[in-house]
Amino acid sequence: MDRRKIILEESQIPEKWYNIIADMPNKPLPPLHPGTLEPIGPDSLAPLFPEALIKQEVTTDKWVTIPDEVRHMYSLWRPTPLYRAYGLEKALDTPAKIYYKYEGVSPSGSHKPNTAIPQAYYNKQEGIKRITTETGAGQWGSALSFACQHFGIKCEVYMVKLSFHDKPYRKIMMNTWGADVYPSPSDRTQAGRNILAANPDSPGSLGIAISEAVEMAATRDDTKYALGSVLNHVKLHQTIIGLEAIKQLEIAGDLPDIVIAPFGGGSNFAGLAFPFLRLNMDEGKNIRCIASEPASCPKLTRGVFRYDFGDTAGMTPLLPMYTLGHDFIPAPIHAGGLRYHGAGVIVSQLLKDKLIEAQAHDNIEIFEAGVQFARAEGIIPAPEANHGIATAIAEAKKCREEGVSKTILFNLCGHGNFDMKAYDDYFAGKIKQHELTQAEIDASIARLTTPLIPS
Repeated sequence: MDRRKIILEESQIPEKWYNIIADMPNKPLPPLHPGTLEPIGPDSLAPLFPEALIKQEVTTDKWVTIPDEVRHMYSLWRPTPLYRAYGLEKALDTPAKIYYKYEGVSPSGSHKPNTAIPQAYYNKQEGIKRITTETGAGQWGSALSFACQHFGIKCEVYMVKLSFHDKPYRKIMMNTWGADVYPSPSDRTQAGRNILAANPDSPGSLGIAISEAVEMAATRDDTKYALGSVLNHVKLHQTIIGLEAIKQLEIAGDLPDIVIAPFGGGSNFAGLAFPFLRLNMDEGKNIRCIASEPASCPKLTRGVFRYDFGDTAGMTPLLPMYTLGHDFIPAPIHAGGLRYHGAGVIVSQLLKDKLIEAQAHDNIEIFEAGVQFARAEGIIPAPEANHGIATAIAEAKKCREEGVSKTILFNLCGHGNFDMKAYDDYFAGKIKQHELTQAEIDASIARLTTPLIPS
């Protein structure tokens, strides 16, 4: 079927999320208490998350039912369209077929509401009045602000300072939906004050912002914390992307050889790739799933697999992850949503077991890819999304060079309509290719005192 745009009916929104843990040959290692180094149970998460989300975090059930109210909210923008990228195929002169799942049609312009809505819903069910969170580029913060506004919950967002100043319209979106937004590191928390004392000019990082949001949530009984990536329940909610994509590709009479998504903490990649990995594990398919990360923050391609904190201040449990070290501060690249030192537990185990792949792209390459895509397809992508586009372009060029036709699917996770400063800097030649040296990585990892994982 030769169609440019493949859409589903509202009635075809998936009724269940997919939990890949049920199918993994090696289950993820448990989180550890940072003091005792003993595995922690669900009770340890109770100060931060509502009971329903804790159950989803630890469940081994293969399918988790989506509440009717959540599906109703999803119907504001879901199912999202799947496009055949004919314009990009022509520009690349490739025999490859390229598809992209477009998540930029959500109210906040990205894939993030897929988990923001259920997280706010479950907090509301438990009577929570206030949620704190962090945000990198502002996509997650705006999504949670939107969700909290719908459910009548106060939202407090700690936004990485670099993005707070570079992406003011994302902050205004959050304010419009009723959220309070603070540049991180801030003087509102002890974690923030410690960072500012050591480096008053700190650009911030997702790890720092997480520390501040966790600290604020831990000090109030009426407040919980929400995370936009990394954790198992977040990845679970995002699988609605891939589940829809499978249905849409069936309509097109196609199946991808390669599935690609940008990678920060893992929710973007998991959302598209995990349902296709199920086809590999359940049905013997051989679909390559590639996580695309920035060369300036290459935890999957150059990090180490060991226990580490999920935040900079060391307030979270120890997680088994690919990491650059929890106090690693990435270079101030424009893809703020990907400036995170570690990878989610599930994705880390999948990479260790060689069930997925990872590629890294530099700061110049990703904007070249984004501009080429925009000129061929009309949509201006978010800088984070450009990483997946860069990988898709690289794979399509290989098809041209090798004279083979493959089907490539990538996640266009959000539009770049509020990222014009980044594109302006690119066209003005202000964006420089950043080289992260091995010595910098080694120094960051050497500072870790967290447990090693036996090989």
